[in-house]
Amino acid sequence: MSPCLIVAAISCSSANTEDKQQSTGEPQATEIEEQQPPEETPEAKPEPSPQESPTPEDEERINYKNGEASYIFDQAKLHTFELTLSEQDLAYLDSAPGLEEYVPGTLTFEGDSMPVGIRYKGSVGAWVGCLSGDFFEAEGEKTCSKLSTKVKINWEDSDDTFYGVKKLQFHSQNLDPTKMHERLGYWLFREMGVPAPRSVHARLFINGQYTGIFALTEQIDGRFTRGNFQDGTGNLYKEIWPIRSNGEPRSDGEYAYALKTNEDEDPSFEIIRSFANDMGSATEDERIQVVQQWMNMDEVLAYAVVDRTIRNDDGVFHWYCFGGESSLLGRGGDEDIPAEACNPHNYYWYEDPTEKTMHLIPWDLDNAFEVIKKETNPVIPIKDDWGEKTNDCKPFVYGGWGLAQISAACDKIIGTWASFENEHQQLLDAFIQGPFSKEIVEELLDTWAAQIEISVDQAHEVHDDQPSVEEWRRTVERFKEDLEYARNKND
Repeated sequence: MSPCLIVAAISCSSANTEDKQQSTGEPQATEIEEQQPPEETPEAKPEPSPQESPTPEDEERINYKNGEASYIFDQAKLHTFELTLSEQDLAYLDSAPGLEEYVPGTLTFEGDSMPVGIRYKGSVGAWVGCLSGDFFEAEGEKTCSKLSTKVKINWEDSDDTFYGVKKLQFHSQNLDPTKMHERLGYWLFREMGVPAPRSVHARLFINGQYTGIFALTEQIDGRFTRGNFQDGTGNLYKEIWPIRSNGEPRSDGEYAYALKTNEDEDPSFEIIRSFANDMGSATEDERIQVVQQWMNMDEVLAYAVVDRTIRNDDGVFHWYCFGGESSLLGRGGDEDIPAEACNPHNYYWYEDPTEKTMHLIPWDLDNAFEVIKKETNPVIPIKDDWGEKTNDCKPFVYGGWGLAQISAACDKIIGTWASFENEHQQLLDAFIQGPFSKEIVEELLDTWAAQIEISVDQAHEVHDDQPSVEEWRRTVERFKEDLEYARNKND
């Protein structure tokens, strides 16, 4: 069982929507300043309805064929997306979301429609409380009103794109009562110069029924690398650490398995292997020069500053350990778990083929911010502060479920990053006083909250397992308190 398949349980109850009726209307991309608070009387809160196709405009207008991704990731808009598929295919998806199999359907956006593939997405963490079967095996039927959903644009033609992208990812935010974690987290990374996906809120309809508010988060793929790096044609890897715990490079087969670009072009792994060789063979004193050669240190230290401040404890600095005779939850003891059984997840590596540099990209921030004040999540908390080492770099158990982990600083790469103490502190100060300042962050949260408030309220009217607007407002205010705690702790 992979550690990335485990998160804390926050239950979602089954939605009873058979008797919900839909009113007429034509939702469009909504400007922030046009949003008004919902009325207090139930009669003034009609249920939303899917888009109706407007009269076709001339072929020169900006649309999904010739528009750019910046339009769908515009922070000032709340877009509405409509998915349509046969009742049989929808029933198939709902019967076994964990299979993550695509079925054919149609995407409609601002009057334009196109054929797409549709499936639910995630891991055990994404399904927690929302499947009827075994928690750890991601089995059973859908029981929540919404699940994270992936839409494949190039379903019938590999050259098809939608505003320049080939996939849309709608993240359910079922584990995030604020509905702000992904959007704020990725924004903070990007503001600090870290290559990270864009994320905005979006409304989603499926077969005419309003499903709720999702985080529309940018796919990390070749289009992403071309848009974020001077030479974006290089290799992109998902969730593979360049070196083993003993400092040796991994095999070409392992690199190939994690490869997300250039798969069909006889890819070379020379860059990542050379970096791994240099890192593994260097002495402790030489490693500083190696990371400076292979990485933009401002970028990677900014990554660490943001990640640790927002307590992204299910990310690259949490090294979960599984192996030996210990149980899944580590309760069999940690002495039998070898260090090579410890690995992080929720990240990508990109290698720039021109600059010969390695870049770390964050991914999956739904659990970020969750344990800033209290480690109530029994799975994700990291014991160590930045650069600390515990148990002489041997696995140890920690957290409510007794999962085994190892100190991230024991890794040769991360341990070397942590040696840049002065540079790290300078970036932390700049982060606290700049993008993470109370003034900037609370203005963002208030703006985004105003943008989605009506839609949150409407989702509760349609689905009884989604929070009321009052409940949601309270979680956003508590979120602000947590962020202030994080600022004061790191100031």
